[in-house]
Amino acid sequence: MNNFIKSLSFAAFVTVSSMSGAANAQKLAVVDAQKLAVVDVQQVLQSLPQVAVIEQNIQAEFASQMQEVQRLRSDGNFLVEKLQRERATMSEVAITDLEGQINALNQQLQQIGQPLQQNVERRTEEERRKLFALIQQAIDSIAEKENYDMVLNSNAVPFFDKKFDISEKVQQQVSRAN
Repeated sequence: MNNFIKSLSFAAFVTVSSMSGAANAQKLAVVDAQKLAVVDVQQVLQSLPQVAVIEQNIQAEFASQMQEVQRLRSDGNFLVEKLQRERATMSEVAITDLEGQINALNQQLQQIGQPLQQNVERRTEEERRKLFALIQQAIDSIAEKENYDMVLNSNAVPFFDKKFDISEKVQQQVSRAN
């Protein structure tokens, strides 16, 4: 009988403990419920109308240097084709001279082309950083306005329901910014 009372007391204790644990878990679930959103930053960036304007501005900024590089390439290609076409009928001196001209054009092309490419990449990166800052501001604004606790980059989330995606809202807000 004594064992029966002990068993009954233990069972009652376990039942009460598990009920209070379940109640605490429910309270935690309510307290821990968060409002989440997801945004595809790369897709937003690619869909912005400002990207095309930036590309045009950078092209205009470096247009004369790009034309010079294009002229050097064209001249070099012409000389290479001429050498290939006429090599059989040219003297060794003429071949050496033409090869020297081709090498000189290649050196000029490298001296102008590499710094140009670096400058274009640098300017493009500067402009991308500005756009990323606008995107971040839009995300912050939307998150604050709609009371999101957390906004995740869609690339960091293996799966999400499209109802959590705020990419379109971010894109619209950044598009209106300029």
